[in-house]
Amino acid sequence: MKDQQNDSRLSRRGFLSSAAAATVAVSAVSSMSKAAESPKKFKLKYAPSLGQFQEHAGKDPIDQIKFMADEGFSAMFDNGLPGKPPELQAKIAAEMARLGMTLGPFVMYADFSKATLVTPDQEVRDMIVKRTKEAVETSKRANAKWALIAPGLCSQKLEWDYQTANLIDNLRRCAEVAEPAGMVIVIEPLNWWANHPGLFLQKVPQAYLICKAVNSPSVKIVNDLYHQQITEGNLIPNIDKTYSEIAAFHLGDNPGRNEPGTGEINYKNIFRHLAKKGYQGTLCMEHGKSKRGKEGERAVIDAYRACDSFEV
Repeated sequence: MKDQQNDSRLSRRGFLSSAAAATVAVSAVSSMSKAAESPKKFKLKYAPSLGQFQEHAGKDPIDQIKFMADEGFSAMFDNGLPGKPPELQAKIAAEMARLGMTLGPFVMYADFSKATLVTPDQEVRDMIVKRTKEAVETSKRANAKWALIAPGLCSQKLEWDYQTANLIDNLRRCAEVAEPAGMVIVIEPLNWWANHPGLFLQKVPQAYLICKAVNSPSVKIVNDLYHQQITEGNLIPNIDKTYSEIAAFHLGDNPGRNEPGTGEINYKNIFRHLAKKGYQGTLCMEHGKSKRGKEGERAVIDAYRACDSFEV
C-alpha cells in the first residue's frame, strides 16, 4: 500500500513538474513572439510630425507620440509647437521624456511674403529679438533645443551682399539671446523652383557662409534634402562640406515630396552615410504620403524600415 502511495506521489510530482515546465516554456515562447512582433528601434532619429499617423493613433497628440514610439521612432517634430497652449507643450515634453524621445526643430519665424531679416530696419531687428525671447520660453517648456528661422524674401532694393550682411547682423542679435539659454537657431534654405520663389536663403553653401560669419554655436543649418535636391543636388558631398554647421535635417523625396522611395533620392545611402559620421540629431519627416488613409501611413513606416536596413 505504501509503495502505491509513494508511486502516486511521485507521479503527481512528476506531473506538476512537467506542467510547470510547460508553463515556463509557453511563457517563454509567448515573450519571444511578442518581442518578434514589436518593431525594432530605428538606427537614426527619424522624426514624424504630429498628425502624420493620426489615422492609426487618433487626434490626441499624446496618443500619437505613443504610437510613434511603439513603431520604433525615437524623435518627433512639430512646426506649430509655439502656437499650442503652454500646458500642452509641457505635457508633450513630459511624454517624450518618459519615452526617451527627442523633439526636433519648431518654427520660430518664417515669412514668405516680404523681405525682412535681410534689411537693416530697426523695427525688424526688434521683432526678431522679441521672437527669439519667445522661442526661448517655448524651448524651456517643451524641452525643445532647436528653433527654425526662414529669413524671408530677397530685397529688390539692396545689393545681394548688403542683404547677406544684414542677415548676419540680425542672426547675431538672435544668438545673443539664444546662446545663454542653450537654444540653437537653425536657418533653412528653401528652393525657388517648386515651392518658395523669391526667398533669400536658397542653398546649403550660402547658409554655411552665413553661419560661419555669425560664428555662434547657437546658429546652425537645417538641411532640407528635398529642397536641396531641387536647388543643387550633390547631397552627400554638400553634407560633408557643411557638416560642422548642420544641426538637423528635413526629409522628403523628389519629385512629389512624399516618403523615401517615391522619388529620385537614394535615402538609404544618405542614412548610411550619416550613421557612419556618427550623426545623433533629428531627421524630420517633413513630407506627405503617396497613399491615403492607414495604408498611406503604413507605407511611410515601411519606407523608413527599408531605408534604415543599411549596414554601417
